[in-house]
Amino acid sequence: MDIKDKVAVVTGGASGIGTALCLRFAKEGAKAVVVADIDLAGAQEVAGQIGGLAVLCDVSSEQDVADLVEKAERQCGPIDLFCSNAGIITPGALDVSNEKWQQIWEINVMAHVYAGRAVIPRMISRGGGYFVITASAAGLLSQIGSAPYSVTKHAAVGLAENIAITYGDQGIRVSAICPQAVETKMTSQGGGVAAVNGMIGADKVADDTIQALAEERFLVLPHQEVATYMQRKASDYDRWLKGMRRLQARFMEENQ
Repeated sequence: MDIKDKVAVVTGGASGIGTALCLRFAKEGAKAVVVADIDLAGAQEVAGQIGGLAVLCDVSSEQDVADLVEKAERQCGPIDLFCSNAGIITPGALDVSNEKWQQIWEINVMAHVYAGRAVIPRMISRGGGYFVITASAAGLLSQIGSAPYSVTKHAAVGLAENIAITYGDQGIRVSAICPQAVETKMTSQGGGVAAVNGMIGADKVADDTIQALAEERFLVLPHQEVATYMQRKASDYDRWLKGMRRLQARFMEENQ
C-alpha cells in the first residue's frame, strides 16, 4: 500500500509509536489521518500538527471503537488503513491481580478484535484494505518481568496471523509491528531487558512500517536481531528457554 491519498486511523495516536505513525502518514501524503486516543487533548495536539481529526476513544470499549470507525468514515471517507496501536504494560507474573490481567487483556487483545469487527467487513465490501496491529517482540519471544504483557502480545500476534489467513483472499492485508524497546512513555523509566539490543526512536518504527506497507509484508521488525532470536527459539526451544533464564538472572543482578 502507498499511503498517499489514503484515509488512515491510528489508535493510541497521542503519544509514542502512534504519534510517529500519524506524523509519517501525513508526511507521506495521506488524504486524512484520524488520531484516536483516550487522551483527547494529546490527540488534538497531534491532529493539529497535521490537519487531522482527533477522536476520543477508549479502545477497551467496543462501542467506542465502533463509534470511532463510524465517525472517521463519516467525516473523512472510507478507511483504507486502520492501525490498532494502543497498548499498555503491567509488570509481574502469576501474582498480578485478576483486575490487572483483565485490563491488559481488554486493551492489548480485545481492542484489536473490536477494531477488526468494526472495520474489516467495510473494507471487504469495498474490495480490500490494510489492518495493522502494534504487537511487540514480546509476542514472538517473551517479556521478562511481565507475564501479562508477554501473554497478551503473543495473543495479538496470533490474532494478526489469523486475520491475515482468514481474510487475505478477500483483499485484507495485515502487518504486525514487533519492536523491542522503543522510546515511549511506556519505557520512560528505561527499556528493561527489552533494551538489550538498544532502544530506538518511534520514528524508526514508523519508517519500517511504511516500508512494510509498501511491500505488504506481515512482520515489521525494527530490531532485526529479533528474526535471529526467533530462529534460535524454533530450532531448539529448550536451549532458548535456558538462555532466557540466564538473561533474566543477569538483568535481576544488574538491577538489585
